[in-house]
Amino acid sequence: MENFTIVNPVKIIFGKGTIQNISNEIPKDNKVLMVYGGGSIKKNGVYEQVQQALKSYEVYEFAGIEPNPHYETCMNAVALIKEKGINYVLAVGGGSVIDAVKFIVAAACFENGDPWTIVSTGAKVEKALPFGTVLTLPATGSEMNSGSVITRAETQDKRAFNSPLVFPKFSVLDPTATYSLPAKQTGNGVVDAFVHVMEQYLTQYNGSAMLQDYMSEGILKTLINEGPKALENPADYDVRANLMWASTWALNTWIAAGVPQDWATHMIGHEITAFYGIDHGQTLAIVLPGVMQVLREQKSNKIIRLGREVFGINQQSKDKAIDETIKAVENFFESMGIKTHLADYNLGDEAIEKVSSRLGERGWKLGEAHNITADTVRQILTLRK
Repeated sequence: MENFTIVNPVKIIFGKGTIQNISNEIPKDNKVLMVYGGGSIKKNGVYEQVQQALKSYEVYEFAGIEPNPHYETCMNAVALIKEKGINYVLAVGGGSVIDAVKFIVAAACFENGDPWTIVSTGAKVEKALPFGTVLTLPATGSEMNSGSVITRAETQDKRAFNSPLVFPKFSVLDPTATYSLPAKQTGNGVVDAFVHVMEQYLTQYNGSAMLQDYMSEGILKTLINEGPKALENPADYDVRANLMWASTWALNTWIAAGVPQDWATHMIGHEITAFYGIDHGQTLAIVLPGVMQVLREQKSNKIIRLGREVFGINQQSKDKAIDETIKAVENFFESMGIKTHLADYNLGDEAIEKVSSRLGERGWKLGEAHNITADTVRQILTLRK
């Protein structure tokens, strides 16, 4: 196991009816900016619950955060914060809203030029406004981590940043807030959480990280068992609770401790989204089986273990075990209603060339072994046509 240091200061408030507790977490004299997306929270009762909890505060609202939050939109929120003297932000939504708020609270305090440099060149976040979250779409784990992904529409760039100053102060996870999610959002969320685990689990590693492996496999099994049930019975509290907590654990830093990480699937998927607007979960469902196929020898031990421990595949033949495991992953994504080939989204050779060339221009070498070049990306995507 590799050396590691973990700090995760996020307070989790989990369960039915817990949205009312946010008034206990925000200082009473603060001006609060409530940030949300397209307005679905006004249809499922979450908006009213948040408003009731914040009735003693001076509250401002900022709506319209996109599914892949845009830098341009975030900067409009920053302008509102500065205009009104807001000193606390509440993200109400899924990972996109929370990611946006992480950038917003950092950008509002940024004094070293264009805040886009936080994501484009890794400019250090020196300070940030405090914020909390009310999670309505389990997927990204953003409610319990310090990472964020922001898109700049003008240049079709989708980039990530991480700072210990953008951990939420608290996150409210009420599974009943997810009952009304459309099936596609549920499916995308489950796929995203699944691939988060795979980026930290399915790596070439000669050491031993037994606990992290067992934890990862437990999360994957939970997603596989409960994901289809959520599509069949969206208002099953226990199913939604299990999915919500599993999705949080998929990316709250714990299973990443002491092990190498991949993230090639995400980096390739980000480019597909940036160029073509395909849902994040959909891009991951396209890319991951291709990564597993092209890197099957490098990742063979973990692919075989995944098949055995998670999918119950017991093949004596190494090649058959790998083939059946890759197919099981693909079938699971399809069972969640998420298509797994570029052609399903009317994409083909042009997209393959555009994405691989963009990554080549950046000079990035992806994966835990830093051996995934632009040519490798081209090979991966060609398999997913």
